Amino acid sequence: MECKDAFKRRFLIPPERFRILEYPRKPVAVFNPGAVLIRDEVHIFPRLVFDYYKYTSSIGHFKISAQELVEGDLPDVIDVEIIMWPKSREDLLGVEDPRVHLVNNEIWMLYTAKGFDLSSEERRDYLGFAKYNFQKIERIGYFTIDMGSGKFYPKSNKDSTFLEIEGSKARMLTRPHVDETLSLWIGEADLEDLTIRGLKVVKTPSIHEEKLGWSTNSIKMDGKWIVGWHSVMRKDLSYRNGFAIIEKNKVEFTDHKLCPNGLLEEYGDRALVIFGCGLLNLGNDIVWIGGVSDYAIGIFIAGKEDILS
Repeated sequence: MECKDAFKRRFLIPPERFRILEYPRKPVAVFNPGAVLIRDEVHIFPRLVFDYYKYTSSIGHFKISAQELVEGDLPDVIDVEIIMWPKSREDLLGVEDPRVHLVNNEIWMLYTAKGFDLSSEERRDYLGFAKYNFQKIERIGYFTIDMGSGKFYPKSNKDSTFLEIEGSKARMLTRPHVDETLSLWIGEADLEDLTIRGLKVVKTPSIHEEKLGWSTNSIKMDGKWIVGWHSVMRKDLSYRNGFAIIEKNKVEFTDHKLCPNGLLEEYGDRALVIFGCGLLNLGNDIVWIGGVSDYAIGIFIAGKEDILS
C-alpha cells in the first residue's frame, strides 16, 4: 500500500538536544510526546528513557513558542522536567506515550502504565489517567472496561484519547486488547469510577495490517473531531499514520498521510516508526508532534487541505 505523505515540512529533535533538570542522567531516547497549544506556547510531554537494561520510561514536560515550532528555529539545548515516573506495581516497568488535553486550565493526560497485575505476576498494560496543574501531577487511576458482564482490566489498554468531556462523562477513543484483533474502538467513559462502557469497533485491520491504534489527541475543526490513527503493516512492520474524521456517530478514515522516510526517520531503536502522540491546529496548518523510531521527536507540518483530502 502506497503512503500518500502529506507532511512536507519535517524537523527532528534528537535526544542530545535535551537537558534533564534535577536528575543526573542523560536520556538515550526522547520520543512519543503528547502536545497541547496554550496561547502562543506549545507544551510538550515526551517519553524519556535513560537505560537499555529495563527500558523503563518516564514522562517529561517542556515548552517552546509556537512560532519557533513551525519555523523549525528550536533552541540548541531544551530543558525538560520529569513530571511522572514509576511509583507502583502497576507502572513498575514505565509510564509511556501520553495524550494530553487542556481542561479547566490543567492538563488531563491519558498514558500507558506498564506493570503487573495486582494479584499475580502477569504482565499488564494499564490505561492511566492523570491531571497536571503545571506544579504537580495527580494520578487519578486506571480505566477498566465493561462489555456487559462486569468491569475488568484487559490484558492491555493503550493508544487512547478523549473526544468530548462533559462533567464526569467523556466520549473516548480506545484500543483494549480483548481478543486477537487489535482494532479501533469508541466508547463512553465514566470519569468517577474510571470505567469505559458502550464500546464498539469502528475499524479493524485489513489483510495488509497487523494491528491498529489511535495515535494522537483529538482536535476540533469545523465542527468535526480530527485524530491520528496508525497501522502496523504486515509487509515490513512499519508504522503508518492517517486521520480519522468524527462527526457525531459518523467516523471516516483517510489513507496513510504520514510515514517514516529516510535514514533519520527510519533507523532507530525500533526501526520504521512514526508514532503519536501530539496533534495541533495552528492557523492553516496541522502539526503532528511524534516519536521517530523510538529515539527522537519529529515535528511534521502539513496544510489542512492536504490532510483532509
